[in-house]
Amino acid sequence: MSDSGLSCQSQQNNIKTSQLCEGWECSEDEGRRMKRREKNRVAAQKSRKRQTQRADVLHEACELLEQRNRKLRREVDSLSEEQHLLTEALRAHEPFCPIMHCSFASSTLQPENMAARSV
Repeated sequence: MSDSGLSCQSQQNNIKTSQLCEGWECSEDEGRRMKRREKNRVAAQKSRKRQTQRADVLHEACELLEQRNRKLRREVDSLSEEQHLLTEALRAHEPFCPIMHCSFASSTLQPENMAARSV
């Protein structure tokens, strides 16, 4: 072979070698890309799972708070009814109460003053 034939063959070998290297780099890049995608997929799954767990915890907390709110509203209703009954009983008792006719007692024991003192 002549020098030009050797140089052509050498160039072809270099091209083939660079193509092989490029192919290897592509497969290496592809492997890294696949690993990165898998890692990202796993991270996304974990994130979605954490988000679901947080939502479940918040939902449970919401349910408990709603139950407590209902219980407290029933208690407020009960106490309001008791206050109403006691106020009516006091009003019914006032005309017959000798203490209520005393000037000192009447100013401090009136329902309005009693409510202001209890607050």
